[in-house]
Amino acid sequence: MNTSHRIGKIPLALGILLGLVAMSALSRAEDAPRLAAIDQAMQQQIAQHEIAGAVTLVATHNSVLHLSAVGQADIANHKPMKTDSLFWIASMTKPITATAIMMLEEQGKLSVDDPVGKYIPELAHLKTKDGVEHVVTLKHLLTHSSGMAEASSAEAHSSKNLEQLIAHYTERPLLFVPGSKWQYCQAGINTLGRIIEIVSGQSYPDFLQQHLFTPLGMKDTTFYPTQEQADRLAVSYKRVGDQLEPAPIAMFGGVPLTSHDRYPAPNGGLFSTAPDYCRFCQMIINEGTLDGHQYLKRETVEKMTSVQSGDLKTGFTPGNGWGLGWCVVREPQGITAMLSPGTHGHGGAYGTQAWIDSKADRIYILMVQRADFPNSDASPTRLAFQQAAAH
Repeated sequence: MNTSHRIGKIPLALGILLGLVAMSALSRAEDAPRLAAIDQAMQQQIAQHEIAGAVTLVATHNSVLHLSAVGQADIANHKPMKTDSLFWIASMTKPITATAIMMLEEQGKLSVDDPVGKYIPELAHLKTKDGVEHVVTLKHLLTHSSGMAEASSAEAHSSKNLEQLIAHYTERPLLFVPGSKWQYCQAGINTLGRIIEIVSGQSYPDFLQQHLFTPLGMKDTTFYPTQEQADRLAVSYKRVGDQLEPAPIAMFGGVPLTSHDRYPAPNGGLFSTAPDYCRFCQMIINEGTLDGHQYLKRETVEKMTSVQSGDLKTGFTPGNGWGLGWCVVREPQGITAMLSPGTHGHGGAYGTQAWIDSKADRIYILMVQRADFPNSDASPTRLAFQQAAAH
């Protein structure tokens, strides 16, 4: 029996495997100095009283390269920041809401081109101030081009569920003709959350829990933290002079974070951790699949994370377009200069950030709680993090 062919293959296969391991080790070795610089950059932000502390994470499609916590989660009580510290991630909730909508589109239960009035009849006859009626579609909501007006703070705080909240949107005229302008719109994203409830027959939190959070292993991502989770929440701060002072999360109107006596805000109500949000981002960078489970089709993820806003000028930093619930870097510059074209992600009101650079196979997550950055997407802390992590 001639065994030379079979024997010859063993060292070849082993050689390939060892080569891949060596390349991976070399890549990690090359990454090490840059990743070590992240902590130094965050320590400098703390020394400059920009933040009290931070959790930073850098990952690829299948591994976490860097996860670190620096500074304080609670200055007064000398509580150190930890990698499982909980954060209010605010508008980083929006890509999750959009993902749920796309899941329902794949199930054939809705289309992003449908008029909103198909699901919420009260929103079927929205008009601009001149009395002209216009059709608002789900795509308008997802791209912040609907023109829908916001509820007042009093109306939002008095709403116990999404149905009550959406009722307030019917009372106001459209601010502009749908599709003619980009204007960041909380009402549109909240309306999508209500549509998820109507179409799925589940509450918005239950849908996310069943279809995303539980299968992805996002055990600390929730609208309603348990007491144990609330005890891990990083304190929010604002800058007064050259010092940081506590700043309660205004969005919840004084209702305890553990209380269910408030609506689950699709526009910005989630709490999460850096490792949890990384799981969501890894599913997206893997084109809808993670650990053998398919959440979305590749073409759906591509549609959602590519520019769908046409030539409209979008915020919050120059050079961006908007996908379906995601900000997309069209022309890297300034705060996005170190990112590849097509990088997509979202920031939160208190400085949290998550960006997926598929071309570089990198996920960048920054968790901080700073209430009064003039522009949280263009904060000095985000710049320092990305410069350290991506260069």
